[in-house]
Amino acid sequence: MRKYVKENVSWVGCIDWELESFHGDDYSIMNGSSQNAYLIEEEKTILIDTVWTPHRFDFVDNLKKEIDLHTIDFIVINHGECDHSGSLTALMEEIPNTPIYCTSNAVKSLEGQYGKRGWDFHIVKTGDSIDIGNGKKLIFVEMRMLHWPDSMATYLTQDNILFSNDAFGQHYAVEELFNDKADQCLLQKEAMKYFANILNPFAPILSKKLSEIMELHLPIDMIAPSHGAIWKENPTQIIEKYALWAEAYQENQITIAYDTMWEGTAKIAHKIAEEIHQQSPDTVVKVFNIAKADKNEIMTEVFKSKAIAVGSPTVSNSILSSVSGWLEFLRQLKFKKKKAAAFGCYGWSGESIKILQAKLQEAGFVVIDEYVRSLWTPTDDDFSIISSMVKELL
Repeated sequence: MRKYVKENVSWVGCIDWELESFHGDDYSIMNGSSQNAYLIEEEKTILIDTVWTPHRFDFVDNLKKEIDLHTIDFIVINHGECDHSGSLTALMEEIPNTPIYCTSNAVKSLEGQYGKRGWDFHIVKTGDSIDIGNGKKLIFVEMRMLHWPDSMATYLTQDNILFSNDAFGQHYAVEELFNDKADQCLLQKEAMKYFANILNPFAPILSKKLSEIMELHLPIDMIAPSHGAIWKENPTQIIEKYALWAEAYQENQITIAYDTMWEGTAKIAHKIAEEIHQQSPDTVVKVFNIAKADKNEIMTEVFKSKAIAVGSPTVSNSILSSVSGWLEFLRQLKFKKKKAAAFGCYGWSGESIKILQAKLQEAGFVVIDEYVRSLWTPTDDDFSIISSMVKELL
C-alpha cells in the first residue's frame, strides 16, 4: 500500500517488522526495519529502487494495485545490493523494456547478481539530470563507497527531495513514515548504530561527499533514505550529525569489552569500571561480555567512546575465539583517535596481552603501555595496576 510523501511522491516499500538480522547475521535488527522504494508521478512516472528479494512478489502485486506498471517510464536503481534491487527480476518480467538509470558500477552489480538479462541500462554520473515534466528534474549524485562502489543518490528539483539511498538511514521500522512521528530516542540510537557499524569505515569519503553535496547548493526539504524514517522535519539535522560523526567522533565515555573462562578476567573488567568511576565520575562507563552481548550494540558504544579496555584470558597460546572474532570486526570499522588497553588472566603461557595489544593497534587504536596480566586469579597486586592504567586511558 502506498503512503504519500508528497502529492506527487509516494512510498511504495516494505515495513519489515519481523527482520532480526541483516548482511547475513552481521547486523542485528532490534526494532524492525524497512526497505524504502519511491514512486514519482509527474508527466513521467519514475520508480526509485525496489525492495528485498524475499518480498519481490508482494512488491510487484502491491505496485500493480496502485498503478499500471506499463506507465512507469523508467526505474532508478541507486544501489545494486539486493535489499534495494531484489524485486527487479520479478518487476522486469512484467515490463522488460523499461529503462533503468544507474551508475556504471551498478550495472556490474546487477548483472553480477542476476545475470545478463538484456535490460536497458542508462549510465549516469554526478551532475547528470533528466527532465520528468512540469519543470522538474532528477539530478544524480554518485556516492561511491557509501557503502558500495555503485551507490548514488537522486535529487528531485522543486520538491527538493534527496533520495539518499543508504546514507542517512536506519534499520528501524517507522509505520508513520516520517522522523517527527518516530520515537526520537530510538531514531537517534538506530541512526548512530547504522553509521557506526556500516558507514564508519568510509568516514573520510563521506566527509568529502557531504562537502560535494553542499557545494551543489541544492535546497533540501526532505531526505528519503532506503531504510527507516524519512527526514521531513529539519532534514539537515542528520547531515549535521553525519558531519560530526565522520570526524573521529567520541564522547566522554570508556567501554570495557571482554570474555572470560572462570571469571578472573571478568573481575578485572569490573574493577576497571569501578576505578574509572572513582577517578572520573563524569565519564560514562559501559561494560560488555563479548560472548553474551550483541556485537553491533557494543560497537556503537565503542564508536561513542574515547577509549576502550579489552580483555581475554590466554587459551591455547592465544585468546578466546569470541574476542578474536570481535576484534576482527573492530578492525573493519576503522575507528580513529581512540585509546585502548588490554587485560586478562592466564595459567601457563600468558600470551593474551601481547595478542590483544597487537590486534588493537592493527585496528587503529593508540594502545597504552599499562596492562593487567593476572596469573590464575587476580589479586590485590593485580588490581593495584588498574589505577595507573585508567589514568592513561582518561
